[in-house]
Amino acid sequence: MSDKDNMNKDDFDDMDFLDLEDESEEKKENMDDEYDKESEYEDVCFICRRPESKAGRMFKLPNHISVCSDCMHKTMDTVSQFDYQGMLNNMPDMGSDKSSKGHFPNISFVNIADLQGDGGIPNRQKLKKKKSKEKAEPAFNIKDLPAPHRIKAQLDDFVVGQDYAKKVISVAVYNHYKRVATGTMDDIEIEKSNILLLGPTGCGKTYLVKTLAKLLDVPLAIADATSLTEAGYIGDDIESVVSKLLAAADNDVERAERGIVFIDEIDKIAKKKNTNSRDVSGESVQQGMLKLLEGADVEVPVGANSKNAMVPLTTVNTRNILFICGGAFPDLEEIIKQRLTKQTSIGFNAELKDAFDKEKNLLKKVTIEDIKKFGMIPEFVGRLPIICPMDSLDKESYIKILKEPKNAILKQYQKLLELDEVRLKFDDSALEAIADKAMERDTGARALRAIIEEFMLDIMYEIPKDDNIGEVTITGDYINGTGGPVIEIRTERIKEISEKNE
Repeated sequence: MSDKDNMNKDDFDDMDFLDLEDESEEKKENMDDEYDKESEYEDVCFICRRPESKAGRMFKLPNHISVCSDCMHKTMDTVSQFDYQGMLNNMPDMGSDKSSKGHFPNISFVNIADLQGDGGIPNRQKLKKKKSKEKAEPAFNIKDLPAPHRIKAQLDDFVVGQDYAKKVISVAVYNHYKRVATGTMDDIEIEKSNILLLGPTGCGKTYLVKTLAKLLDVPLAIADATSLTEAGYIGDDIESVVSKLLAAADNDVERAERGIVFIDEIDKIAKKKNTNSRDVSGESVQQGMLKLLEGADVEVPVGANSKNAMVPLTTVNTRNILFICGGAFPDLEEIIKQRLTKQTSIGFNAELKDAFDKEKNLLKKVTIEDIKKFGMIPEFVGRLPIICPMDSLDKESYIKILKEPKNAILKQYQKLLELDEVRLKFDDSALEAIADKAMERDTGARALRAIIEEFMLDIMYEIPKDDNIGEVTITGDYINGTGGPVIEIRTERIKEISEKNE
């Protein structure tokens, strides 16, 4: 009898199989690491469109097609109910032609290998994989955050005036990202402070937010409230606001949850007055945005504005997203006047009804009651605790906007003509004339570019024709239509002409 036969049951039980188990686990971990390194995006099921984080590990098919285990099992169960191969092989004759035996007439089957691309899903509809907790780094360091006065100083380089608005936004953003960086401090949870910007058209609401996001290097989404409707109606769903932020963050959910959302034209979703039809784009949109502003887990379509069966969904928590809402609120000044002149009476201390007609910055006196009367519901206004009215532009503001910012309009045209080796100058009378025309148009800072485009058209057309032109000075007479620009010839050209005459 051999030694193998002499092994009893106790000897067999004492054998150590731990090495084999450890080896298989290490091999599995290495395979997982290699799988994670293949792509920074999650796989999405070709059938149900769920991402890997929800559906689990995917089955890999040719041409980068992925199918989740649930869909694969359902497909195999369905296929197993029918004997396709037997049906195809044992078909009766379809006619006298032998070639027709065993084939369906005029029917061809789809070859999955012909479906090109990564499962038919572009990168803009794929989610980035979440980082492991061990490798995850804190997004913000409190020491690296710029102080409010530094944020405002950087905004001053690009935005003229609006000191109060810049101060409010600088403090709000600084406190918001301190809250994101710390989470909780001594078990005291810091609430989010969303902002409502009020101001006439062209006063710089959108430009201020764009500049802010550029300075902080955070994802920014700018959405328009006019296209938002209640769920189920034609238009953009309310979740599409967060979907735009996710796209701006390159489909990285963790980065999107620390971004800024600016919802413009927020005054257009006010309650409609004297209407009998369903208000699908007014009060119902405000009600749908309540949880979004406060902070909740939202199902968001990836790479699309609305949910449908062909678009993958992901969950985004809006608790750390800063919402800034802006609107012109055109009739709000009349509501403020009515409130201020409501106490009119007869006597020496009576307030005249026309006392506030010439008031320029009447929005500075706005209250919550005025915004409610405009048509915003109390629950919506309550989730925007910081109300920041912006100044209307005067003549001095227009002149500063023309020449002071880093990317001022005049500097842009001077740069364009520098490429043609021509100097461009604007005298003070020209700046005042442009500011006067902008105030007449009453469309804010947008009017400045329209006016300059109109008067610079002939100059930009004629200058490339003549190489002798060295300097052009725009005067107030040219802007007002009573004169022309002052043109100077190059000094080198003058010397050449004088030498020829001699």
